[in-house]
Amino acid sequence: MEYFNCIALKEAEQLIVNELDGLIVGSEQVSLVEALGRIAAEDVVSKEDLPPFSRSTVDGFAVHGMDTFGAGEGVPALFDIVGEVAMGQQTVVQLKPGQAVTIPTGGMLPIGADAVVMMEHAERPDSSSLLVLKAVAPGENVVVKGEDISAGRHLLRQGQKILPQDIGALAACGCAAVLVRQKPEVVIISTGDEVVDVACTPVSGQIRDINSYALAAMLEDAGCIVKRYGIVKDQYEDLLAALSQAVNRCTMIVVSGGSSVGVRDHTVRVIKELGKSDVVFHGVAIKPGKPTIFGMIGKVPVFGLPGHPVAAMTVCSQIVKPAIQILLGQTSKDVYTIPARMLRSMASVPGRDDYIRVQLIKKASEYWAEPVLGKSGLISTMSAADGIVHIAADKGGLYSEEMVQVELITKQ
Repeated sequence: MEYFNCIALKEAEQLIVNELDGLIVGSEQVSLVEALGRIAAEDVVSKEDLPPFSRSTVDGFAVHGMDTFGAGEGVPALFDIVGEVAMGQQTVVQLKPGQAVTIPTGGMLPIGADAVVMMEHAERPDSSSLLVLKAVAPGENVVVKGEDISAGRHLLRQGQKILPQDIGALAACGCAAVLVRQKPEVVIISTGDEVVDVACTPVSGQIRDINSYALAAMLEDAGCIVKRYGIVKDQYEDLLAALSQAVNRCTMIVVSGGSSVGVRDHTVRVIKELGKSDVVFHGVAIKPGKPTIFGMIGKVPVFGLPGHPVAAMTVCSQIVKPAIQILLGQTSKDVYTIPARMLRSMASVPGRDDYIRVQLIKKASEYWAEPVLGKSGLISTMSAADGIVHIAADKGGLYSEEMVQVELITKQ
């Protein structure tokens, strides 16, 4: 029996970076309605100012701000009303000192005006006169041309994940389509004589296929197109046939199970056979997830994940998803953290990175992290958790009340 040699997580991460260098997926043009969550393949720069003209933010009267200085309810400033701004139309009025025009919210500011007096701060003794009861400073109640977005400003940077607010900015500047990275196609293969489909009723000694469904959900959330190959029995020939077929129609392969050192764990052997070289690594000093495999079959990265669901999901989150981000050229990381205090101490082993499932409890004005204890085969410990706490390899554990960063696995 061949035993694997664990390497440090940081070393594993660097090896993955080295192997995936230059393997960024291609690009495609998509409409704005399809762009949410995609990765920008190029910089996008605004070609125009937003707003394209200075406009009012309130209903009121456009004036030259300095003409209102000193105005108050006791001594109002008198203006002549010389026109009205129509919504959605260009105004041709040019204000002179002491003149004003009525203007709606969003209306174009006329030449000579630099502020707007709100309706409630003015009185109209007749149709052509205006009494201003409160002074306004230049720029008050106005959005000037280019104040929101100026021409030449970056709307997207290459590698940026496109969020709803980015969609809004792109729409405002007239960008109807955007160049994005193609979605990586990932094949997930579940292995094990004991594994049956979720629609089956397991007999004694069998378990339902948890991992391919959980991993597929995680990788779809990471921006992939996922193809579930199905369940492959613990036979070398079966796994060899499955990977031989999958490697020609995907960007990445993830094998669930078959990553340990048992006599029926064939993943390493198959990668060696198809890749014509040794695996890059087999074994990472993390818990859960120690027997993780990484290798290359041509230009297709292959990950072998542990069969225990929590271990598989942890490795997917901490190792596989960052690899997906490399293939996408993604510069923004999809990690959301909040500070919390540990509710109890947790021991760890120096030299190993540990990932602890925790529930978040709100006490007064801060959060506390309560460890969710249980073996790596218990999916309920993951579904009960709100987040993950990382104990770095250079630490021997965490103390009760110690402040930590909780990586959220639920964003609600």
